[in-house]
Amino acid sequence: MQQVQTEAAAVALPPETRSGKGIPPALWALTISAFAIGTTEFVAVGILPTIAESLNVSVSASGLLVSIYALGVAVGGPILTVLTSKVPRKPLLVSLMLLFVAGHIASALAPDFFSLLTARFISGFAHAVFFGVGATIAPTLVAPDKKASAIAIMFAGLTIAIIVGVPLGTFIGQHFGWRATFGGVAILGLIAFAATWLLVPDKISSGPVLPLKEQLKVLRNTDVLIVLAITAFGYGGTFVVFTYLASLLEQITGFSASSVGLLLLVYGVAIALGNMWGGKVSNHNPARILTRMFIAQAAVLALFSFTAPFQVPAVVTLFLIGGLSFATVPGLQLYVVQLAQKYLPGTEGIASSLNISAFNLGIAIGAYVGGVVVDSRLGLVSTPWAGALFVLLGAGLTVWSYRRNR
Repeated sequence: MQQVQTEAAAVALPPETRSGKGIPPALWALTISAFAIGTTEFVAVGILPTIAESLNVSVSASGLLVSIYALGVAVGGPILTVLTSKVPRKPLLVSLMLLFVAGHIASALAPDFFSLLTARFISGFAHAVFFGVGATIAPTLVAPDKKASAIAIMFAGLTIAIIVGVPLGTFIGQHFGWRATFGGVAILGLIAFAATWLLVPDKISSGPVLPLKEQLKVLRNTDVLIVLAITAFGYGGTFVVFTYLASLLEQITGFSASSVGLLLLVYGVAIALGNMWGGKVSNHNPARILTRMFIAQAAVLALFSFTAPFQVPAVVTLFLIGGLSFATVPGLQLYVVQLAQKYLPGTEGIASSLNISAFNLGIAIGAYVGGVVVDSRLGLVSTPWAGALFVLLGAGLTVWSYRRNR
């Protein structure tokens, strides 16, 4: 009963948004926004050489555009989540999309590399707060037994961005210049802004807001911190190999550069399917499901070390890696919100935002470790099993968390 009361106080929505068949309109708005944000998160990778040539910097230096965005997500998100905790949910979401649009207009018009870095950093703020707030709103739009599925639907916007938005943005950048890519993302942001304005109900309230000192207690809660570590290692482990996947497929598996593009599309489809499946199976007892997923993910990553030299087995293994890499996302997001609600009611928003930061921290750590492995005597072919060790660490932490909270 106490849990039901807490949930009702956390987010009050009109009954019509929670009943009926199909996806609620507000959830569509969150998904559209996630598509725009997901596109900009990954599209920079495809246009780095173009940016480097245009702004007279090295390709390695242009890679800072990826790192600085992740830093904006990891650092700016939790801070802004706390500072905006008293802002009504709909105006906050609308303002975040306006910030997103402004950041990409500034990126498209950036006169130099430093200005572009600054614009990317600011754009990362909108990413973290949006997913942090959105992940607390999405579950309230559906029946209680569909909470993880609702989060998965919102994150489906990000996975579809990997399949559609990133290739399209890369194509635009290669043919019309990188400024056109960021201008296109700004247009996506305007569409997301309109969807949020029109489809998200006005009567979304966050309930009683805790003082800043009380909200920051989440940083001292062991159970929440364990989940953040689970996210960083369990999710980030895949990026030990994913960051260098194109090079691995060309140099180890023997695919041509044009074939690699198609394989990355297949990988993106697997991600989308895995995200939806993960949301469906994680609605009940997410910690137990996450443990099984991480063990399966580690096994498939380790298997890739052996199948990578052979084209057909490599493609099959790659599809499984893609599916499992995002299958854990809805459960991880739901689990951290559940624990925050259980131990520190009122901190669900900042806990959710911190978990988004943990996702990006995992990406950064995984990419760095992958680079170390590639530069060592182990080489490219060892990145899959190195990533598997990371994921196993996430699995062990999940078992520990489950035993503490069952």
